[in-house]
Amino acid sequence: MAQNKNNDYLNYLDKTAPKSPMAKNVAIAFVVGGLICVVGQLIGDFYKNVCNMDTDSAKTAVSVTLVFLGALLTGLDIYPGIAKHAGAGTIVPITGFANSVASPAMEFKREGLVTGMAAKMFVVAGPVLVYGITSSVVVGVIYFLYKMIIGG
Repeated sequence: MAQNKNNDYLNYLDKTAPKSPMAKNVAIAFVVGGLICVVGQLIGDFYKNVCNMDTDSAKTAVSVTLVFLGALLTGLDIYPGIAKHAGAGTIVPITGFANSVASPAMEFKREGLVTGMAAKMFVVAGPVLVYGITSSVVVGVIYFLYKMIIGG
């Protein structure tokens, strides 16, 4: 019985939902994501060539700069407009992470600094950070034990 309702609903969606221009959306996402990466490369070249940073320091500075720019553009309500037209092209790069942290904070800022912005800031990014940090610790412990047992 439940399966029939699911099939009926899926059939209804197929008939009524507007069809998405998949090829166009993929192309736009590819171009916008690529442009964000080009901007990152230009910033990296600036840090290496103008600021005379070594490669590792420049990579770190690029990441920090892109996160800052993503959060700033979200706060200025520019990034959501870009994302509306670019789709997944703005989600994949590091700026998408900054947007996912800043967007809930901006949405709930009217509820106050602590209970609004601070509390909602990690609604999306919190699980990513928790599982990312936890998995890196687990892998680190496994690597440490492997090196202790095998040697090397």
